[in-house]
Amino acid sequence: MKKFQSVLAFVFLLLVAFQSIGQKVYQWRGDNRDGIYTENKLMKTWPEKGPELVWFNEEIGQGYAAPVVTNDKLLINGESDSTSFLYAFDLKGKLLWKTANGKEYYGKGFSASFPGSRSTPTVVGDLVYTSSGKGRLAGYELATGKEKWAVDMVPDLGGIENMFGFSESPLIDGDKVYFMAGGAANNMVALNRFTGKTIWSSKALGDTAAFCSPLLITLPTRKVLVTLSTRFVFGVDAQTGELLWSSKTLNNFAFEKLHANTPIYADGFIYFTAGEEAANGAVKLQLSPDGKSIKEVWRNINVTNAQGGFIKLGDQLFTTTKKKRLVCVDTFNGNVVDSLSANKGSLIYADSKFYCYNETGDVKLIKFENNKFIEISKFKVEKGTKEHFSHPVISNGTMYIRHGRALMAYDILEK
Repeated sequence: MKKFQSVLAFVFLLLVAFQSIGQKVYQWRGDNRDGIYTENKLMKTWPEKGPELVWFNEEIGQGYAAPVVTNDKLLINGESDSTSFLYAFDLKGKLLWKTANGKEYYGKGFSASFPGSRSTPTVVGDLVYTSSGKGRLAGYELATGKEKWAVDMVPDLGGIENMFGFSESPLIDGDKVYFMAGGAANNMVALNRFTGKTIWSSKALGDTAAFCSPLLITLPTRKVLVTLSTRFVFGVDAQTGELLWSSKTLNNFAFEKLHANTPIYADGFIYFTAGEEAANGAVKLQLSPDGKSIKEVWRNINVTNAQGGFIKLGDQLFTTTKKKRLVCVDTFNGNVVDSLSANKGSLIYADSKFYCYNETGDVKLIKFENNKFIEISKFKVEKGTKEHFSHPVISNGTMYIRHGRALMAYDILEK
């Protein structure tokens, strides 16, 4: 009997491995979490009033969360009547289903001015994973929205909610889903993505979460999970949760506890931007070949961006800054190559152009040639409510922008 049970367990593990290998992951800021979308044949310029708005929905609830788009569905989180909902649409804007995910973040004091969802769902195969602002991480059937499992980071794992709630977009690798609970004991966790059961739990540095959606680095000897907490940038072994290295961020103000930008890894180096008040700025770290240590290469304290994302192309970094400039930074020395007046905002890249959705509601199409920025076109987002904080998404020739309760789909294919 024991031999038979062992065989069944082995077969189950093989099936799980088969399901996990080679499946496309639809996630936060594109295939590699780096803000680069592999679309082409997009419009070279836009009409004066912007691309055609092919559909919109103004009933997705409050929030700042960007959508995630598969080959036939769009998933997005929103708050309604203090409840977190996951919505599924087809690509013509028809609501397919919506399902509740517990209470949504509402805040206290100053943070109560910014209620609503923040996490972008992650889709792998026939399952979708998402978190509420209160830290309820759950897995759902993609076709129906039926809940498969849920783990609440605060009561279940002793997690700590920061001043703006949980904002992390779940990271999937194989049979694991990674998340930062932010507690003293279960600081970082890896859960089985099919059952929600804990695979490992790490004390890490015992620091609270800071909005960052983590990055997974694959090295010859190990995989390293990299993220930012309120006071540190750090890496843990993705297989065991062992803390490998850390470096303090420079937090002098309350708002400096929010470091929402996913780091980028390339050619042995980690890049991140953090904070808008202290001396964090843009930073380049050298990661050792075994993933066990880091060394700071340079830091430019004037390139400050807490939540708008950044792009790495070749030997240059691109991001907007607190000083309301879009800047290009040389990755060799950290110096600014060129800048353009653009206001603070979210930045993505597709088909050789930048798409900047700034906090005044302007959407700009920008190219960078011969080390110079050139603004091509712009239009203003008229629908929606509250702050323009969401990140644009490009998929299937369509640009999706969320503004509070409104979700808009613009046709940007070249005609």
